[in-house]
Amino acid sequence: MSNQSHDPRRPTKAERKEQARLEREAIQRQMAARTRNRTIGLSLVALAVVGAIVAVVVLRPDESADADLPAASVLLDQAAADAGAAGCDEVSPTEPYPDADAAHIEGDERFPELPALDTYPSTPPASGPHTGSATLPAGIYDAPPDMGAVIHSLEHGASVIWYDPDAPSGDLQPIFDFYGQSDPIGQDRVMVAPFDYEGPAGQLPEGVQMSLVAWHRQQSCATPSLSVAFDFTSQLSYPTTEDREYAGEAPERGAAI
Repeated sequence: MSNQSHDPRRPTKAERKEQARLEREAIQRQMAARTRNRTIGLSLVALAVVGAIVAVVVLRPDESADADLPAASVLLDQAAADAGAAGCDEVSPTEPYPDADAAHIEGDERFPELPALDTYPSTPPASGPHTGSATLPAGIYDAPPDMGAVIHSLEHGASVIWYDPDAPSGDLQPIFDFYGQSDPIGQDRVMVAPFDYEGPAGQLPEGVQMSLVAWHRQQSCATPSLSVAFDFTSQLSYPTTEDREYAGEAPERGAAI
């Protein structure tokens, strides 16, 4: 009786390569699955954290910076006393620019460019030649803005709080905070900016750190005061704030800035 061999057939080289490829692909699928599961897990954790933060922000009582700012009515009550403490003069009318109080430099051959600041009747200017197209939007500026656009905005019923860049930051910060708040307090018609330009009349007068200006109106203070500034802008920007009667004479008041 003869013996027959039952040894399995050895795989060929090609078969061994194919088997190795299948094993590599299986390992890669396992690794990809682990990575995908880990990514999903991390994403869920991140979403949970964001959701918790949103819940805190939405459900938390109002603790925003705006909540700490003084009310408009309080500022108006304080304005008279604070004007004395800040060394402020009275709101006064300014003289018109001779024969060109509302001239546009683009269309008036007498003014191919903005005249020198020392030709304006007041420092800072409260009327006079200005750009005929661009106005300056309301807001807080950390650099001196274009004067021609500022005057054009004044013509449209805006007001500006000019400050000396060397004024104490502790005096200026309440003004920045108040006019930068989100609550509507008339700041959409108010510009806050440093008065710091080249040449004569490019600085605030000696002893003045804040000058409040509207069309043909000006008030100057030895030190910045938020209550005095608000008392001025709330009645000399148009539309006014706190139902105050308009105290200015801007010729195009209410027009867009």
